[in-house]
Amino acid sequence: MNRISVIIAIALVAASCSSSRSDPKRIAVARAGDAFLYLDELPKLIQPGTSQADSTALIHNYINRWAKKEFIFRKAEENLSPELMNEIYSQIEETRSSLVIYQYQRQMMLERMDTVISESEMESYYNENQASFVLGSNIIKALFIKLPVETPDLARIRSLARSSEQNDLQELESVCYQFAEKFDDFNEQWVPFDRLWVELPVEIQNEESFLRRTTFYEATDSLNMYYITIRDYRLRSTAAPFEYVREDIKRIIWNNRRLEFIQNLENSIYNDALKENGFTIFNN
Repeated sequence: MNRISVIIAIALVAASCSSSRSDPKRIAVARAGDAFLYLDELPKLIQPGTSQADSTALIHNYINRWAKKEFIFRKAEENLSPELMNEIYSQIEETRSSLVIYQYQRQMMLERMDTVISESEMESYYNENQASFVLGSNIIKALFIKLPVETPDLARIRSLARSSEQNDLQELESVCYQFAEKFDDFNEQWVPFDRLWVELPVEIQNEESFLRRTTFYEATDSLNMYYITIRDYRLRSTAAPFEYVREDIKRIIWNNRRLEFIQNLENSIYNDALKENGFTIFNN
């Protein structure tokens, strides 16, 4: 017997003892006091291949849980003070109002708000608010390589890693593809320095001093060689590069635009109501 058959069988039994106060257009599955559970309210409980006995048990268990919840709810309603019930209803209405407004604002934003943020707009915002984008940590543009110590021709790899020539870098990538445990240029993007130095077998005591005097660094342990080529760096407490905070700026502009849109929407609706004499303050 499939899920629908089992549910309808239960519904027919339940319907035989149901009150006439149930919705005649819907199939009542169970009644708890004055509350009815309808067939269309049952979730999909039964998976294909479930036996008739298991299907019936699953549905009965769901109905029993529903009934218990309804009885507890009714008992709570009867025993809570009117003041507390009024507070609950007020909270429910406030939540309902907030959800309806949120969904309407969201719908209007999807339909009417300009969501395109140009590169020039982001750059302008950055230039006008550069003092707000101060680095909290040191950042770098770098190349990181980790190779087993037995890798052949390490001297050649070291030379390629220090080069800025495109052909050399292509050769380096090819070699590292064969031998390296890690090879990362971070897509030539800015990354926090500590993301890189945690990979090293030695601790960097003074990051700022290290970055000021180092363009290429190598270290070794019993298993691996480590090469770092530092292309560029910025120190903490200095202005963050535009590329590093680009996505942050995009989110800020979008959020500012969203807030402005919502404010304008609210003002427009309010002003329309005033024009239609839909708002009155009574002086009692």
